[in-house]
Amino acid sequence: MKITLIATTAMGLESVLKQEVLQLGYKIDNVYDGKVEFEGDLTDICKTNIWLRTAGRIYIKIATFKATTFDELFDKTKQINWHNWIGKNDRFPISKITSRKSTLFSKSDCQSIVKKAIVSQLQSHYKIHSLPENEANCAIRIQIENDFVTLSLDSSGAGLNKRGYRAHMDIAPIRETLAAGLILLSRWNPTRDILIDPMCGTGTILIEAGMIAQNIAPGLNRSFASEQWKIIPSKLWNNTRQEAIAAKNNHTNFTILGSDINGRSLNIARKNIELANVTNINVQTLPLSEFNSRHKFGKIITNPPYGDRLNQDINIHDLYTEMGAIFKDNIPDWSYYIITPHEQFEQLFNKKATKRRKLFNGNIQCWYYQYFGPKPPRINHLKT
Repeated sequence: MKITLIATTAMGLESVLKQEVLQLGYKIDNVYDGKVEFEGDLTDICKTNIWLRTAGRIYIKIATFKATTFDELFDKTKQINWHNWIGKNDRFPISKITSRKSTLFSKSDCQSIVKKAIVSQLQSHYKIHSLPENEANCAIRIQIENDFVTLSLDSSGAGLNKRGYRAHMDIAPIRETLAAGLILLSRWNPTRDILIDPMCGTGTILIEAGMIAQNIAPGLNRSFASEQWKIIPSKLWNNTRQEAIAAKNNHTNFTILGSDINGRSLNIARKNIELANVTNINVQTLPLSEFNSRHKFGKIITNPPYGDRLNQDINIHDLYTEMGAIFKDNIPDWSYYIITPHEQFEQLFNKKATKRRKLFNGNIQCWYYQYFGPKPPRINHLKT
């Protein structure tokens, strides 16, 4: 059964997600703002939910059609064989709707009409007058753009950033999918490059790096909405999980270090690292002013405090200025990757980035400032 899958991602990470999809063996159909489309089958619903590190959700495209009137929207929605996906007792809420540059601009009306059309089709197929909607969740997304309607099913349920290791929350942590994207953008090589986050907070960047180094599937320890769908045999989920477990490696020939001045955050980081079942990650309480390394080469990937994470005792201008001076003096040949919404970061850091990329941390527009240091020698400096 061939289907079109849509993997969504944060704006700015489309190329990273595209590369992930290609590496899993799929052929890309289209790349749009915030999403990548590709062909797959039922097994691939399981595989992509479990393996994609930078995807926010995996949708199944059910239909695309043109509609400029409510009657057209109702009739064309009702013509779809929704019973192939939705059981007679399943829930099918309209979880998300967008409308841009279209005649059908009233989201509430479109939402109501699509729901009524699906109800009508399911009642007719199952020959029942009422739908209990008390079993599996088959959430529907409506996208209307330039009068074209795309209807999709959400196979993920909770967003894919919910890995299952963040049972201990702290203020405004970075989203896991974004953290994974920062690491992949840095082209970090676990067997060659030390990775340090000197303002690691609750450890999300460290954990995502550890999962990459040990090839731990990010969705291995969580459930998905589509696991309850009757169309997907449970053996497909079981087989995909077993393959992911077998793919994990137990290598420890990598070094991931984290530090932070906030001892409470580090206690949470240690618990999260344990929950994520990653090894070879060490964290310590250390102010930025004391940061140093005996290694000549390495990579800094960090999400320094801003917004809600900015302690009242911290002046952001002083922090970024201090960071630039310490990196220049103590680790001049390292590569630095720093995400922040501050437009004057380069001036405060006192160095122009080699490259910068616009990204979004939740709803906050940020810049990912990338400073490329000299290439380390071919030998594995971690062993010298």
